[in-house]
Amino acid sequence: MLKQIKQSLFLLTVLVVVCCIIYPLILWAIGQTAFPFQANGSMLTGPKGTLVGSKLIAQPFTKDEYFQPRPSAASYDGSASSSSALAVSNYALRGRVAQFLGPIVKYDGGPKAGQLIAPDIEQWFQKDNYQGSPHIVAQWADLHNGMAVAWVSADSTHAQYINNWAKAHPAIVAQWIKDNPATPQPAATDLAIVFFEHFSKDNPGTFPSPVTHNGADGKPQIAIEPVKTGSDIQTNFFDMWRQDHPDVALQDIPGDMVTTSGSGLDPDITLQNAVYQLDRVSAKWAVDLKHDQSTTRKEIEQILNDNSSAAFGGIGGEKFVNVLEVNLALNKMYGNPK
Repeated sequence: MLKQIKQSLFLLTVLVVVCCIIYPLILWAIGQTAFPFQANGSMLTGPKGTLVGSKLIAQPFTKDEYFQPRPSAASYDGSASSSSALAVSNYALRGRVAQFLGPIVKYDGGPKAGQLIAPDIEQWFQKDNYQGSPHIVAQWADLHNGMAVAWVSADSTHAQYINNWAKAHPAIVAQWIKDNPATPQPAATDLAIVFFEHFSKDNPGTFPSPVTHNGADGKPQIAIEPVKTGSDIQTNFFDMWRQDHPDVALQDIPGDMVTTSGSGLDPDITLQNAVYQLDRVSAKWAVDLKHDQSTTRKEIEQILNDNSSAAFGGIGGEKFVNVLEVNLALNKMYGNPK
């Protein structure tokens, strides 16, 4: 028995040394000598030599001077990788895609070919009429309950705005409680639909959106106010605008501009996606640098071509570009945006 125990302990010791010490050390040595870039996270540095991120993990870019990555269900958080897991038949997917489309879709023909439809969505919205009926915001809330509730929960200032509205309209809230006795103390999200219905009647052709003002102390303060233009209108009402204008020809949008990847962290976008963003990026750099836009566009287009590649060494499939690498190339050529 003692002999068997000794043999088992010896075997355990050998396995621990080999599997937990020698094998990892060998892999570490090979990685650090033959593949140091990949072994250390594929980290990229900026113009000043500081680390700016990994080429394997997407990160958000909000300035118009930069190309933007795919939408992320994980908010680009490397520790929370996840997909949206929404089927093509899911209403939430349709709503989310429509919100992405509003600010970026362009006309495909006619006198406005190549122009953004966003300004026309705003003008149509201000008429406060959808398919022949008034109170467009009320109709939006009734048709898209999930989006209305999501607007309330998207920011604490939205919920507080509705709570303040509820205090100022006790009769409306009392009627809602009477109609929904199972919820005697409704939260802001519970009152979302009735709020938008009454807001639409009181503020036709407007939508509640955050507006920044300078306070008495000179510091910026955000308040929810009725607005007639802005991203909230462009995103939330694209789908309804489209249904009111079914025959208008619009440009096709690359699918990866409006859909998330399986991980939510995909660092690459298709070359087609990048080219679609090219006009915006080149126009903003041309303004910043006071350069000719056509020349700037050609320079950035060359950056895209130089940094694009397809799978299997470029021999097949769709061409992709790494968003972080391309944006670093822009910084290298033009400096930091203003």
